[in-house]
Amino acid sequence: MDINNKVAIVTGAGRGVGRSTARLLAQAGVRVVLFSRTRTQLDEAVAEITRNGGQALSVVGDVSQEEDVQRLFQHTQETYGRIDILINCAAIVAVKPFAEMDTATWDQVININLRGTFLCCRAAFRQMMEQKQGVIINISSLSGVKGVEKFPGMSAYNVSKSGVASLTEILAVEGKAHNIRVCAVSPGAIDTEMLKQAAPHLKAGMTPDELADILFYLANDSGRMFSGSNIELFTNA
Repeated sequence: MDINNKVAIVTGAGRGVGRSTARLLAQAGVRVVLFSRTRTQLDEAVAEITRNGGQALSVVGDVSQEEDVQRLFQHTQETYGRIDILINCAAIVAVKPFAEMDTATWDQVININLRGTFLCCRAAFRQMMEQKQGVIINISSLSGVKGVEKFPGMSAYNVSKSGVASLTEILAVEGKAHNIRVCAVSPGAIDTEMLKQAAPHLKAGMTPDELADILFYLANDSGRMFSGSNIELFTNA
């Protein structure tokens, strides 16, 4: 797939990995739709892209809300006529000992990280089936990988990211007949605000721009052999 002039939706695109990924895709000629809950961050990201000659538009909404996701994909379809690439970067973290975990906090993390990924994947999958082509990339985490060191207070986050990895695996199976590639990336410590919130004691071993480079590779035809993979990135500083 020649990535130039393709259409990509990037969730969580107002900051961090999502913003870096949207910027890199736009630099390569991709028409990018940025989605997040914070309008000011989206406006800044879109302005940066257009200032550098890229094509971008923003949609404000919450990935955990079905109506917002439907509006995102409808607006993208109406504007560009297709959706070639979906990169799910939207995520939150809540650090709380399990014995103190309240249902509202648990639900919030699961809803954004796992339900949100499901809703966006489903909307993209349906459109890509009609197109007979597409790429979906989900961001999981080493926190959701068996056998990797875990940290106290991260139960909801760990469960959500493990679910993202499992969802990716089955979508790759179901997508194969429709020429839809699906893969996941499970990074370690990335230099983002979320890392500072969740584990300030950890030293980041990768920047958002460096992870964006990997996501770009996977979105392009170069990454066609990775469908069904969960790529674990042990980022040691």
